[in-house]
Amino acid sequence: MASDAVVLPVDGPHGTRDVRISSPGRVLWPEPGITKLDLAKYLVDVGEAFIAANGDRPVSLQRFPGGIDGEQFFSKNPPKGAPDYVRAVTVTYPSGRSHPQVVLDEPAAAVWAAQMNTVVFHPWPSLAGNSDNPDQLRIDLDPQPGTDFDDAIPAAIELRALLAEAGLTAFLKTSGNRGIHVFAPIEPTHEFLEVRHAVIAAARELERRMPDQVTTNWWKEERGKRIFVDFNQANRDRTMAGAYSPRALAHAPVSCPIEWEELENADPKAFTIETVPERLRTVGDPWANMAEKPGTIDVLLEWWERDVGNGLGELPFPPDFPKMPGEPPRVQPSRKNAANWDDEKTD
Repeated sequence: MASDAVVLPVDGPHGTRDVRISSPGRVLWPEPGITKLDLAKYLVDVGEAFIAANGDRPVSLQRFPGGIDGEQFFSKNPPKGAPDYVRAVTVTYPSGRSHPQVVLDEPAAAVWAAQMNTVVFHPWPSLAGNSDNPDQLRIDLDPQPGTDFDDAIPAAIELRALLAEAGLTAFLKTSGNRGIHVFAPIEPTHEFLEVRHAVIAAARELERRMPDQVTTNWWKEERGKRIFVDFNQANRDRTMAGAYSPRALAHAPVSCPIEWEELENADPKAFTIETVPERLRTVGDPWANMAEKPGTIDVLLEWWERDVGNGLGELPFPPDFPKMPGEPPRVQPSRKNAANWDDEKTD
């Protein structure tokens, strides 16, 4: 039987590579009718910006062989048969075990991942050559029930000012859902736990300034109708959807970098696989210069030490569930089921 595969030419730093897309008509997003080939073409269109944001980092691939409404699983190490332009780097997980993790270095590698039915890309906040020390401080502003994207906007604006006071330049993107992701480039001189402490210090300071709108309460019952500053996204092996990554939601949204000037009028639902390529062509990439002037977390760590001296310390860590071959749904932390969490740490 003749194959219906399509070969896409993908330009990159090493010339043009031909990437074979099998089953190109497979529908991944049923509502808008977006196919596997559409996804691959999207990654061709945004390839340069996508790799600038997510390349040279350990990345987990969230794969949906039957579309977003079907089964899913995560790939961390390159599967057998991966092309020679897809590499791996050995990283250490919270359990202390080491494992090879995929690294994408050029647009063709992202298109290959689409061939493998990857919908969501989850890059680490550290580079492949120094995976133990993050070069990005990441803060997830997560609207709780009764709040939405618009409620996160004032928190993001205040967070930007707060980080500036600490000597950091903040960049932002939509989460692809209701939240806002705030990133700051940092010098990779501190390991994950210290960066987590810096995030907690920033989160607590934001909560002090906006106590009725922002919370750092890990337990969902105590958050109320506020924006949760998810400090645990700063943990080792905790990742969020990368910039320009599609999301596995019905309308095929994209986690899209935007300018601060756009935030107050932004509609996260408007950034989709179908619209973002034209946006990049006309508006450009708001993150293009993100890595040029990294800051340090020194001031935030001073705030952390100040808070420790005032009786504040660690906040709860999440349970560490198995991640491969399948990954469970995100667990909302609740005091009533915390006692049932398995204390055995696995990766």
